[in-house]
Amino acid sequence: MPRIGFWEILIIAFIILLLFGANRIPDMMRGLARGLRGFKDELKGEEKAETPGEKPKST
Repeated sequence: MPRIGFWEILIIAFIILLLFGANRIPDMMRGLARGLRGFKDELKGEEKAETPGEKPKST
């Protein structure tokens, strides 16, 4: 399997910059980070904190 070097990563980053534009990339990365954070929380089994106005769920 070929290794990806510095120049290949630089070329890929340049192509992504051309396709999506500099203004759109931070929004895409922010959305990706939120998705990964949510996925990680679900794997851990942690529930989100209840909002102050929400009634506790009865079991």
